[in-house]
Amino acid sequence: MHEVRLQPLARQRVASLGEVGQGWFDGLPAVLDELAERWSLTWGRGLPGGSAAYVVAARTADGADRVVKLRMPDPSAVTPGEVPVLAAAAGQGYAVLHDHDAHHDALLLERLGRSLEQTPGEPTRTLDVLVDTLREAWRLPLGTVPVAEHKALSLRTLVLGTDARLGHPCDRDVLHQALAYAEELAAPGPDPDVVVHGDAHPANALRTTRPRAGAPAGHVMVDPDGFRCDPAYDLGVTLREWTRRLEDGGRPLLEGWCDRVAERAGVDRDRTWRWAYLERVSTGLHVLGFGGTVLGERLLGSARLLLANPRPTRRT
Repeated sequence: MHEVRLQPLARQRVASLGEVGQGWFDGLPAVLDELAERWSLTWGRGLPGGSAAYVVAARTADGADRVVKLRMPDPSAVTPGEVPVLAAAAGQGYAVLHDHDAHHDALLLERLGRSLEQTPGEPTRTLDVLVDTLREAWRLPLGTVPVAEHKALSLRTLVLGTDARLGHPCDRDVLHQALAYAEELAAPGPDPDVVVHGDAHPANALRTTRPRAGAPAGHVMVDPDGFRCDPAYDLGVTLREWTRRLEDGGRPLLEGWCDRVAERAGVDRDRTWRWAYLERVSTGLHVLGFGGTVLGERLLGSARLLLANPRPTRRT
């Protein structure tokens, strides 16, 4: 029987789901046995897979390396666009999807190398590769995914609701700025919509094991949310991390990176900045909501550093 070990954020997410999460976790060994028989797999080690899935290396009977991803039964984390996007992309800008078990919500995927997050290098190099990889991923037809609520409006709802539910952990000025940006972003921008990845941080860009079509930068994206939005949204997510760097460099550092990614992608700079800020705040609150206190507080704290005119911090 394969031993299942979840990543720390995934364990916190399972705990936050209560009986549903524990039931999913307890059932994983049996599900893996079933999938091994269906796809003729032998299991390798568990892999880093974010907070909403179990990801494990595997090998087929004919010796091909694969990865299996089993998604948690969490309505707040369900990404209905993931399978349609991967299937339609057929490897262009994205990992190749070899099969999908809808009953267990399991994906059989191409095996890839290290993520950009795990690759040494300056942030500017990481951002350049992310932008070049996203430009490939944005080639999908809009009809790949259905029309849904505008992302800015759904993030506004998430920010307000989560902040209230958690007892208002978000700084007042940070909250007001995020909500103002959400209102502005809900209006159409200058760039036409694309099928965005939706969570384009460095851990979701992985190196291909060999040069191939659809990966001119040597990387492809994994774990897409997949929805229609202006491309500045994805660029905003690329700027969402880097909290340790921002604690030293502050707003001027992120402004320089924002200029860089927007120019490289040919996308509106101001919308990129607004999406980056809104994503930083909404993700901080979201992570706090399932117990990721350290990461959540760092994201919200870094958002305060990015305010144009922050209030002085009160001393008690």
